[in-house]
Amino acid sequence: MDLSTASGVLTPTAPFDFEQSLDFLGMFLPTRGEQTLASRTLTKAVMIGEQPVVFRVAGTGSAGAPRLEYTLFAAAPMLPEVQAAAAGRISFYLSLADNLRPFYAIGEADPAFAPVIRQLYGYHQVKFLTPFENAAWAILSQRNPMQVAQKQKQALAARFGGTLTVDGTAYTAFPAPAQLADVAPATLRELVGNERRAEYLAAAAGAFSTVDESWLRVAPYAEVETWLRGIRGIGPWSAEFILLRGLGRLDRVPITEERLIAAVSHRYGNGQALPPAEVERIAAEYGPWQGYWAHYLRATA
Repeated sequence: MDLSTASGVLTPTAPFDFEQSLDFLGMFLPTRGEQTLASRTLTKAVMIGEQPVVFRVAGTGSAGAPRLEYTLFAAAPMLPEVQAAAAGRISFYLSLADNLRPFYAIGEADPAFAPVIRQLYGYHQVKFLTPFENAAWAILSQRNPMQVAQKQKQALAARFGGTLTVDGTAYTAFPAPAQLADVAPATLRELVGNERRAEYLAAAAGAFSTVDESWLRVAPYAEVETWLRGIRGIGPWSAEFILLRGLGRLDRVPITEERLIAAVSHRYGNGQALPPAEVERIAAEYGPWQGYWAHYLRATA
């Protein structure tokens, strides 16, 4: 099949180290095996409207003067609006606009955290590709081994997403919420093996298919959190998780999460478990950057 292609350049906000992004993706279980990682290159699929688009991103600059070149592949003609939507999705996914300097200024004055900055210098948070994919993962991974949740997520993508083969490799995009919104609960149950989890997925698909993602990104944090918690199966922790990892909302962190408490205790408590109140106190010192603080700690734990 002859594919339609388009290319362009994205300029991240410095400092930005694309190798750090690739390293994170290499260890991130929820999307492992869904993309190709090579030296300074990432290839992955995303749904743009109703068609799968494969994007290949290559880092060609330095941390101080970053530059990313991208190539898009699609089966249908590459319309300008498709290219613009795909480029926007890449930029949001890799958090290219994030200015880390204010965050680093706080962290470098924190003796316990400064080594983390040195280790991850230039790393911009790699989000879930879409907030709905993040919501689906939150539902699938509730009281479920991560390896099992990963297989269930891949089964959903294979059945309802879109697949495109580029250079002999098939890339499958996780379905957009509208693609799951009308799926019979029995079909979802067959794929995920749990009736309640299937009901939660259906509820999330229905909700995300009717909301404007731009509103989720910019509306007041409390309003978006309330909207998320109104979805059956999305509780307080899942809502904060989606706000941070699917939407890049850094205002708060899920303080009670066991993995975060363990990471903070390791870094600040000499291995002694810290109470949630102490974790919350330390996080508050990072103000609007506490989400990045928590993400960096988890990434290096």
